[in-house]
Amino acid sequence: QVQLVESGGGLVQAGGSLRLSCAASGSIFSINVMGWYRQAPGKQRELVAGINSGGSVNYADSVKGRFTISRDNAKNTVYLQMNSLKPEDTAVYYCNLKHWYGAHEYDYWGQGTQVTVSS
Repeated sequence: QVQLVESGGGLVQAGGSLRLSCAASGSIFSINVMGWYRQAPGKQRELVAGINSGGSVNYADSVKGRFTISRDNAKNTVYLQMNSLKPEDTAVYYCNLKHWYGAHEYDYWGQGTQVTVSS
């Protein structure tokens, strides 16, 4: 089993910054992807950014140039640095970890952290 604990959400004015952290614990396979998703009220959950165990990253178009995802493999922790925040970034942000054992994919979620950007 894997547990994910998020921290760092909060209320910020437009143009401000926040940094989210997600610490993973438990039995984590060496090949994995950690990422951040978000879900705004009335909308589907969407991928914000992901980073694999090799360091390759991908971002949603809406956050490119503003958000940076990084990870510390020694601490099994992933970070999301969010700059130039906009009101449309307001959502619950969820940490996600996927790892594989053979053909099996295992998928874990954090409890979510609220990010609110005021205009």
